[in-house]
Amino acid sequence: MNNKKIGYLGEKIAERYLKRKGYQILDKNFIFQIPGSPQKGEIDIITKRGDTFYFVEVKTSKISKNMIEPEERVNFQKKQRLARTAESWLIKNKISLDSKWQIDVVSVKVNLIRKRAKIKHFKNI
Repeated sequence: MNNKKIGYLGEKIAERYLKRKGYQILDKNFIFQIPGSPQKGEIDIITKRGDTFYFVEVKTSKISKNMIEPEERVNFQKKQRLARTAESWLIKNKISLDSKWQIDVVSVKVNLIRKRAKIKHFKNI
């Protein structure tokens, strides 16, 4: 299974996890071209629970001996890009930037042989 398929699997697992936790899925794979930058920002899952919007970055890895924890791949630059992309989603959807919102990371480690996944939810990174 290639990295793209692993990532897609992780996003599906994270989506089911969030739904079970009471989050309402509003959008998935939102892409925004950041003004003045050649980079695009992407948010994997956008949810709402109560009066708070959650912009969720999903990081997935296959379980192996020397693996880096998936959440460790969210560095400072990635966090900045997520914040700008989250703000652009709010503006696009005519939601005040003063609304309650945060960025979360859902880390998914998959064991393809046992068909199991370990999920960690890091809130308000």
